[in-house]
Amino acid sequence: MAKTTPGQFIRQVRQEFGKVTWPSRKETMLSTGIVMVMVFLAAAFFLLVDQVLAWSVKLVFGLGG
Repeated sequence: MAKTTPGQFIRQVRQEFGKVTWPSRKETMLSTGIVMVMVFLAAAFFLLVDQVLAWSVKLVFGLGG
């Protein structure tokens, strides 16, 4: 593999950086909203599962009410 000089590396980085397509503000806000909704749904799901499992363990082992 050929060695790359620091100058060549910087030029290659700038060239690759120019190929990046940045999302618009609207796309970023939409993606952020979708992620937040999915996090909330996952948290609610795991809370429900945790409560059902805790209730089941208490029922099986008779550890209270």
